[in-house]
Amino acid sequence: MALYDFSATLNNGKDKKLSAYKGKVLLIVNTASRCGNTPQYQGLQELYAKYHDRGFEVLAFPCNQFGRQEPGSDEDIKSFCELNYGVEFPLFSKIEVNGDDAHPLYKFLKSEKTGLLGDSIKWNFTKFLVDKQGKVIERYAPMTPPARIASDIERQLAK
Repeated sequence: MALYDFSATLNNGKDKKLSAYKGKVLLIVNTASRCGNTPQYQGLQELYAKYHDRGFEVLAFPCNQFGRQEPGSDEDIKSFCELNYGVEFPLFSKIEVNGDDAHPLYKFLKSEKTGLLGDSIKWNFTKFLVDKQGKVIERYAPMTPPARIASDIERQLAK
């Protein structure tokens, strides 16, 4: 399996094939609205605004597995993100990222780049950088500020 073989449900209920993102640099993030890292939405939006026109996408996957910090419905999450952080990048339906019910995309991402806890996601706002060919280039810890990833994004966009 490759990244582009997967699909996921967008926040509006529509299915989205990840093959639609071929040729783009992606930052895939598991998010939550009630987390100490939630302000990272602002940094993610800033990256999206800065690089989107050059072929960059942020794909946000809300998850309620860590301290139940994403309890809202898809509609609640979308409203929260738009009102508080002006989020314009794609929000997907809430998923699980660890365990037997982990979304297949996250099983793939974790197998491509392990982290501190092996293949498990440590917490909300773990980030995966994917190149234009769909290869997982880097995995960033939850505490890594989005701005710190900008130079890596620029390098991938230049290729």
